[in-house]
Amino acid sequence: MKQALQTLVYMSLYGIVYVLSLTPMAFLYAVASLAFFIVYYIIGYRKPIVIQNMARSFPDKRYGEIYGIIKKFYVCFTNYFAEIIKNISAPVEVLDKKIIFENLELIDRHMSARRNVIACLGHCGNWEMLNFMPNKLNHEVYAVYKPLRSEVMNRLMIKIRSRFGLKLIPDKMVMRHILTQKSSPALYLFLADQCPSTREDKYKFEFLNQQTYIFSSMEKLAHTSGAAVIYLHITQLSKGNYRISCIPLCSEAVSTNEREITQKYVNLLEENIKGEPYGWLWTHKRWKR
Repeated sequence: MKQALQTLVYMSLYGIVYVLSLTPMAFLYAVASLAFFIVYYIIGYRKPIVIQNMARSFPDKRYGEIYGIIKKFYVCFTNYFAEIIKNISAPVEVLDKKIIFENLELIDRHMSARRNVIACLGHCGNWEMLNFMPNKLNHEVYAVYKPLRSEVMNRLMIKIRSRFGLKLIPDKMVMRHILTQKSSPALYLFLADQCPSTREDKYKFEFLNQQTYIFSSMEKLAHTSGAAVIYLHITQLSKGNYRISCIPLCSEAVSTNEREITQKYVNLLEENIKGEPYGWLWTHKRWKR
């Protein structure tokens, strides 16, 4: 009975967002503008967290600059949801013009050498645009994720993200998967900029002017599997248009020293954020530990 009810709720929710996705983008952006007004001015969703995170990250910026960036962040934040909904039904030809991928031949080169590729990135720009990536590659693309507690929302998320062939793999299963699929190289996407549940002093770095713990699993997996590692730099070219660039970190992780890959990732992520400070997910309690 419970399973049937969850399925009904899931199908109803997906039906609603699919119908919404068929409406013009201008309408969805108008809804996003209303959502911005409510979230920013009325509810103030996590605004104290955003202010604290940004003020500590940019101690040299003036009060007015900080608030200007924060306001733009909330505008982008609400717009992202409108874009995600639209992408549920948007034609491939439209998305192909809105999402520009650079240096994908780097991935092809590693795959031709029968080597897995770990692509690390941050919550910069509309990272959900990466759902379109399998359409640009002739290789399997997996996204490592942490399953949501809500079974309904988890199914909905998987459905939306897998439209173009992206395969989601739970974080606790990725090590076993990548080691048992050595004969089938693939691309693995890692969002590694959130706060890890386990603190390792070896993986504490200077990041945005603060001592910050970083996930060690991405680097350890790369070493264990002998994978190549790249960084995906996301830039918002204009409203709804993005460029995703593949930047090499290492050709073979086994040839690098401990912390080396993570340090390069931290440097590139920081550069990505400073280039577009309004684009990062500032609502996350990144430094709660």
